[in-house]
Amino acid sequence: MPHSPLTLRSTLLTLGSLFAGLVLVAFLSLALGTTRTSFGEVVSALFRTSDHSSDAVRTIILQIRLPRMLLAMIVGAGLSVAGATFQALLRNPLAEPYILGISSGGTVGALVAMTLGLGASQFLPPLFSFLGSSLVMLLVFTLGYRRGSLDTNALLLSGIMVGAFFSAMVLLFTAMMNQDIRTTYLWLIGNLGAAEIRSVALLLPLMILAAGVLIAQARFFNLIATGDETAMHLGVEVERVKRISYLMASLVTGLSVSVSGVIGFVGLVVPHVCRLMFGPDHRLLLPASFLAGAIYLLLCDLLSRVLLSPSEIPVGVVTAVIGAPVFIYLLKRR
Repeated sequence: MPHSPLTLRSTLLTLGSLFAGLVLVAFLSLALGTTRTSFGEVVSALFRTSDHSSDAVRTIILQIRLPRMLLAMIVGAGLSVAGATFQALLRNPLAEPYILGISSGGTVGALVAMTLGLGASQFLPPLFSFLGSSLVMLLVFTLGYRRGSLDTNALLLSGIMVGAFFSAMVLLFTAMMNQDIRTTYLWLIGNLGAAEIRSVALLLPLMILAAGVLIAQARFFNLIATGDETAMHLGVEVERVKRISYLMASLVTGLSVSVSGVIGFVGLVVPHVCRLMFGPDHRLLLPASFLAGAIYLLLCDLLSRVLLSPSEIPVGVVTAVIGAPVFIYLLKRR
């Protein structure tokens, strides 16, 4: 599909439309659920414009749905930008945090904390999860180096192999655990139900900082897409850009897994759809993926809450049901 040249007007129009869509979906996320609330009640609860909403409705919106909505936005946006970054640097549309093993490392970290009896703490499982993701990132990063530079094929294959190993470790820890299997189960397949405003407040600035650094590298990604040697001839410090970008994308993934468990395929589906819709220019692709990722995970979370209401489907199941066919399509296409 041909795409028109990128201009400031087209960029602002695209991002403005995505932002408007995000606001709309966010309001839907606050209004819909087991307890149906009107848009008037949502506005009243958020801005205290009137006494239109009761105390019970206000509590549901502000203490349950609002943190969950914000967490879905942050995680979806972060995973999408991380996925677009991995795809750009590896020049492979199948690359994403879930496939590169970083998510599995975060899961093992959380399960280690639970096995040690630290699961009751609000902060220790996320901290262990982040450390696990960081460990896998460093391991894959080290294995991906060949002759003093990052080899994209070696990095991708290392990520797949390390991810397979840590997935086996997940099964081992799950078999060893004597604690509530439901907690482990929800972590393994991704869950936003435990969202708290404190974790959102801690996560938000770090995620925005890391995503901002990645979006700032967009022009370099365009040049790297033509080949490392060509990019170096055009003045890009390829190794430096790769190191910073891998580090920031892995940081985003580790932070996401630490608060939501393993939510797969977001970093695969969203960047690919944005690439088809808006073109391959990373100056638009990365910020569009950021906004579209937030919309996508919000919609998946909304479906997880309303499809079988009052029961709830873990959001990782919804993203996998949508993402797996897309992955197969990409695999066949390439």
